[in-house]
Amino acid sequence: MARLDGSKAVVTGGAQGLGAAIVEHLAEEGCDIVGWDVNLEAIQATAKDVAAKTGRSVHARTVDVTDAEAVRNAMDEAAQTLGGLDICVANAGILIAGDSIEFDAAQWRKVIDVNLVGYFVTAREAARVMLEHGGGSIVQINSKSGKKGSYKNSAYASSKFGGIGVTQSLALEFADRGVRVNSVCPGNLLNSPLWVNSLFKQYAQTQGIPEEEVRQKYINQVPMRRSCEYRDVTNVVVFLASSDAGYMTGQAINVTGGQEMR
Repeated sequence: MARLDGSKAVVTGGAQGLGAAIVEHLAEEGCDIVGWDVNLEAIQATAKDVAAKTGRSVHARTVDVTDAEAVRNAMDEAAQTLGGLDICVANAGILIAGDSIEFDAAQWRKVIDVNLVGYFVTAREAARVMLEHGGGSIVQINSKSGKKGSYKNSAYASSKFGGIGVTQSLALEFADRGVRVNSVCPGNLLNSPLWVNSLFKQYAQTQGIPEEEVRQKYINQVPMRRSCEYRDVTNVVVFLASSDAGYMTGQAINVTGGQEMR
């Protein structure tokens, strides 16, 4: 029997990259899923692909996690579609880096709105529905930047530090009612499209070094001397979603190859 056989899950930011990997691994473990993303075509493609691979029921919805009313309605719709809600993985997020002196305040707020407010809104609505169905597990995809400041990346780090505060606070609030809330803090996913297509270029510009040096710089910071990969992260997500983690709540689990140990 699959580890999460028959479970019902919502995954935000599920269209591509780590989000799509989470959708696929949860489905492999027996979940039926509603994937959310702001890119409808992309989440539809992911849902179709994962359903074909796994034989699970995978649905696609376009949802902006910064829209509190839309999130509330979409969570109710997901529970109705799936016949309940056991798992919510809050993966939706953005990263905008830059020199703090020159950083546009509107862009700074945008990162906070998506990564922090969006997580809170998603988690509270998931908890509301889970409480009606006997409990569940909420897992936030955080970052090692939620544990330690990030160079020329103050908005992202602030949003992730705050996210751990949300995780711990909601964990306390719902612990005695069967809803567990935990965060996963991955290291740098250097082989992901986000890094390959965007972040290497951003960091090369903000740090004044070639992209090849950016990659080696981040590899050198990892005691295991390799990039974090999707499966490294999704293995922990599946664990936290399962009954094996039934006595764990309010935790922020590092998946960093030894780079972060706090």
